[in-house]
Amino acid sequence: MGTRRDFVAWLSALSLAGLARPLGADESVEEKAAAAARAWLDLVDGGRYATGWDAAAPAFKRMFTRDAWDRAVHSVRTPLGRCRSRRLRSHKLVDSLPGAPRGPYVVLQFETDFEQKAGAVETVTPACGEDDLWRVAGYFIQ
Repeated sequence: MGTRRDFVAWLSALSLAGLARPLGADESVEEKAAAAARAWLDLVDGGRYATGWDAAAPAFKRMFTRDAWDRAVHSVRTPLGRCRSRRLRSHKLVDSLPGAPRGPYVVLQFETDFEQKAGAVETVTPACGEDDLWRVAGYFIQ
């Protein structure tokens, strides 16, 4: 089990879309990934962090235990307060990310207003699994 710093570093690495190898745009793929990300964010917004871990990609689950995720995200999200609004700011389909298994991934950035922090940027990175389902493999808040 890594430390919180390791967790943040891993999530930061996943958010470095500029270092990823882009794929050709595919709106239907990107829409599926965005829908999976929004459903997962609904779990996190509702404080159902452990359920979010259950719904995450295998790579996400290998990084930390369910309890460690629950504690880490709780410590980051609770001070922000409730999510008031979220708008998709950018999306990029990529086939690889630094330090992560081969994709595809879609790196999504949302501009999010929380009760205690307006203008936050959430980076959510869904990965497409062998079953062709999109699941969140990374999450980072700036």
